[in-house]
Amino acid sequence: MLIHAPSLAELPTLRSIELASGTAFRGLGMAAIADAEPPSLAQLTAFQRAGRALVAYEEPGEAAAPHSTGQPLGFLLWEPVDGCTHIEQVSVHPQHAHRRIGRALIDRAERAGGPAPLTLTTFAEVPWNAPYYARLGFRTLTDTELTPGLRAIRAHEAALGLDHWPRVCMRREAGGAGSGT
Repeated sequence: MLIHAPSLAELPTLRSIELASGTAFRGLGMAAIADAEPPSLAQLTAFQRAGRALVAYEEPGEAAAPHSTGQPLGFLLWEPVDGCTHIEQVSVHPQHAHRRIGRALIDRAERAGGPAPLTLTTFAEVPWNAPYYARLGFRTLTDTELTPGLRAIRAHEAALGLDHWPRVCMRREAGGAGSGT
């Protein structure tokens, strides 16, 4: 698997990956999440131009199907928040799930962000959210551990209605990759 920054021409494909990955939420009674609009091209362009967008690609010869060779399989967006590398979004197309693509993207974001802890916000009870990140070495933060930036992110998420389902902030110390089991 190759991981590098996307080209501007690939950004519409990232929106498609986000839409496809969101469909799994429908089975959990979270249709509003499944139907949520993906990041806009303007938002994706801002992450890409800032050097804070990563995309996973299959290497030639690795592809499960001829049409997937060289195509983006998943992506990650990150931004600096209070001295941490904050994972804003990580999505993998469901056709490529269970191949450790998300983990590879997270580990690469850790290197891209420098020697800083990783943070993210996620749904507490969705199996491929908080439980998955815990397996990758993230721990749930208590309210007293939240930084001003994380508090602002959580307030924004609440304003968007994401708190309809339990959410948590999580953190992984630099070099703290989990076992991946």
